[in-house]
Amino acid sequence: MPSKLEGAMDALITVFHNYSGSEGDKYKLSKGELKELLNSELTDFLMSQKDPHLVEKIMNDLDSNKDNEVDFNEFVVLVAALTVACNDFFQEQQKKKGKDEKKGK
Repeated sequence: MPSKLEGAMDALITVFHNYSGSEGDKYKLSKGELKELLNSELTDFLMSQKDPHLVEKIMNDLDSNKDNEVDFNEFVVLVAALTVACNDFFQEQQKKKGKDEKKGK
């Protein structure tokens, strides 16, 4: 039985390849494939953002070699950055909660 981390790694690989390859290179995400992945897999994240050009901005940020596609390495950068941001957010929430509890709120 795989560990939680091994399962998470497998899930990243599986999600990427579930969306890559329907348009062109099967080892890369086109802009349309990236948009579909983000809409399906990160719905809450996208819904919380107010920028209608967010997918284009993400694509431009991730596409480090400027080939208008996102390969697995570039995709992992997105997942890692979002994971760090979520961790930072939850740590900040815990700090606020602790301060509020000390104040008696």
